[in-house]
Amino acid sequence: MVAVPASAEPSTSAAAEGDVIANLWAWNWRSVAAECTDVLGPAGYGAVWVAPPAESFAHPDGAWWDIYQPYSYELSGRFGTQDDFAAMADACNAAGVKVYTDAVINHTAAQPGTSYGGTQLTDKYAPPMYERADYNVDICNRTISNWNDTWEVQNCELLGLPDLKTGNADVQASIAGYLNSQIALGVSGFRVDAAKHIPAGDLEAIVGQLDATADGSAPFVFHEVFPGATLQPDEYYGSGRVLDFTYADQLKAAFQGDIASLADFGPGLLPAENSVSFVTNHDTERDGRHLTYRDGDTAVLANVFQLGWNHSAPTVYAGFEFEGRDDSPPADGSGFVTDTDCSNGWYCLNRDPRVTGMVAWHNAVGGAEVSDVQSPQGNVLGFGRGASGFVAINNGAEAVSAEFTTAVPDGTYCNVLDECATEVTVAGGRVAIELPAKSAVAFHVG
Repeated sequence: MVAVPASAEPSTSAAAEGDVIANLWAWNWRSVAAECTDVLGPAGYGAVWVAPPAESFAHPDGAWWDIYQPYSYELSGRFGTQDDFAAMADACNAAGVKVYTDAVINHTAAQPGTSYGGTQLTDKYAPPMYERADYNVDICNRTISNWNDTWEVQNCELLGLPDLKTGNADVQASIAGYLNSQIALGVSGFRVDAAKHIPAGDLEAIVGQLDATADGSAPFVFHEVFPGATLQPDEYYGSGRVLDFTYADQLKAAFQGDIASLADFGPGLLPAENSVSFVTNHDTERDGRHLTYRDGDTAVLANVFQLGWNHSAPTVYAGFEFEGRDDSPPADGSGFVTDTDCSNGWYCLNRDPRVTGMVAWHNAVGGAEVSDVQSPQGNVLGFGRGASGFVAINNGAEAVSAEFTTAVPDGTYCNVLDECATEVTVAGGRVAIELPAKSAVAFHVG
């Protein structure tokens, strides 16, 4: 049996009351607004994490990464206008879904050209909001070459992107102003892109200048600290949580191997109160590091496990289908992202009934500790959350009939992962479950 303590709230910021985050990556603002109203709010998601909203470089071929090259801090770009962005935030907040945006604040655009807002840039060190003196070009005017040197990682240029002098008070004020302009429109938090390229103290100074959100709380901040030899995630706990790459690494290994290994899941992970978990993201689905939509039911079951286990705030990723690594999201002739069509070019995992059912289950069991962990055979795992609920997963290629011990009170319960089409009965602290290949069953009290 494995017992994992309930997650504590971090000192720097608090997650949404329902802590499941839908990562609707590269969706335009109209589509995010509709999804909050029609899907995320009713399903019980606590927040939506969206792409960078700043005006950005417009790549001639529409490469997805052009949105990570800001031309200005105006909130009109590839996903819609500032009015569209504000309407999205309003719609999501009205649906009870907080909005977190990708904050690209380590650098600005490497490529001169034209933005989606029409801004022309001829010198990468002279965008509208900065001057050459605001960059580290005076101390390192080249791309990072030694990734084992912390100074170089934080002062030289990531992939040629001009590195901001984030220790400078004026630069810090400019970045904080950009983030506060979003808070004023209803944003409640930020995922900080390329955070390990910014000294931890600089991030603390920037986050310390952020306004309270609409409900009076501190913004929910979480950092991308990509694993490497130089910097440790705990350096960044002073300004927010950190995305846990090891969490996703271990899930991929287990779900492409034997999920019975997850019976002692936990060692090596970041502390729950300091982290945000995920199964995949827009970078790791392209480099093969983590499970992706191409893994089909295997990836869905990994998300079921993530939502079932009691650890950090979980994220559910929904992006677009792609062939080449740089492929554009579905867009019009000018590169502006078109409305999300879940039957054509997009993979909307956040809508999958197994996932929405598990979001409801996750919310229903609350902070109850993990209990009754058992694996009756290889690639099958069952566990409970005390007397609140139980989940069983069959990651194998054959159907399984298995009996599990559970603390859930005796009675008949519906399987929330198939919209209650099937039921299970608990009797004498035992439950017999039929698990088709690559499937799961989850039930809870109430």
